[in-house]
Amino acid sequence: MKKLTLIIILVSFFYPLISQVSGEEKLSGYEKNASQNEVTATMTSASRLFKNPEDLTSVIVVIPKGSKVIVLGSDSTYLNVYYEDNEGFIYRKHAAIDRNQLNETVPEEEKAVTEQQADNPVKQQVSRFTYLENKYGTSMAARIYSGKIWKGMNADMVRDSWGRADKINREISGNTIKEEWIYKTTWLYLENNTLVEWGPIRN
Repeated sequence: MKKLTLIIILVSFFYPLISQVSGEEKLSGYEKNASQNEVTATMTSASRLFKNPEDLTSVIVVIPKGSKVIVLGSDSTYLNVYYEDNEGFIYRKHAAIDRNQLNETVPEEEKAVTEQQADNPVKQQVSRFTYLENKYGTSMAARIYSGKIWKGMNADMVRDSWGRADKINREISGNTIKEEWIYKTTWLYLENNTLVEWGPIRN
């Protein structure tokens, strides 16, 4: 009985010390893994770092070509990055993810696909902004990409900005084609393929 009591006392004394050591080991392990899983990219050209990707005037700094950035996230057009104590967004096409970083985090199947693409370059899917930029130029593309409309834009621009209308009422009178494009809450009036006016739909 005395031996059992002695064992219980010893275990209750040493257990907190053991768990404290293992907790410290776990913490340092997490920190090590975090630094290993950090994905970086190298700038292939100079790029503006935007605070808000929807506002192309929100430039924080210009990142020089060859600089390293930490990648926090991405979408089809932008990379969310960290550079010199600044977090923001750059165009994907202006940076290349460092492949040696990918080898640690990408599954084997994806690695094989990445290597295959390096050996046999295939045409990459063009992002929506790049498509608009090639079609209309950077300034116009930025306005259309953010969903803006204005008088004088043509039907293609309207479609690229707002998508297809839910309903189109068309009236042809001589050489004039009048169209009313109905969206959920707004109607647009086009004459000869040009946006002339718009307004809210009244219930």
